[in-house]
Amino acid sequence: MSINEDFSKIMNRAHYWNWLPDWDIVQTVYREFPESYSVLTPFAYTYLEELIRSTTSEYGLELLDTEGSPMRRKVGMALVKLAIEENKDKNKGLVIHLEKIKPYFKQSSVKDSGNNRNSVAHGYMHPRFWDKDSFEKLIHDIALLSEYAGF
Repeated sequence: MSINEDFSKIMNRAHYWNWLPDWDIVQTVYREFPESYSVLTPFAYTYLEELIRSTTSEYGLELLDTEGSPMRRKVGMALVKLAIEENKDKNKGLVIHLEKIKPYFKQSSVKDSGNNRNSVAHGYMHPRFWDKDSFEKLIHDIALLSEYAGF
């Protein structure tokens, strides 16, 4: 699948109001400036996490504790594990894709390659060291997971 096909697949499943306009901009910017992957990667990771959340019971709800205070939502690997647990009996295809994207959520260190969400979120790897191939792989994996979007 080409990067343009991946963008189309994502945009066909993205939430119309919340995400589609942003994906249109991402696609336009990337076509015009192919070296822009360093500024687009954090957006892609943010979307990937929200896409995963859309397959869980946490999506669209305000989570409150017994005293009515907002609770923290699961993020990263904890969110992936929640999605796997909640879908293991009803959606095997989704679980297969979730297992494949786990490396994006592994814990980072200052010395790792930086091609995962934690390096992006915590700045372990400077964006100038990200590369086009890792960005396009991330977009491709989002496209594959988009089939299961719960938006």
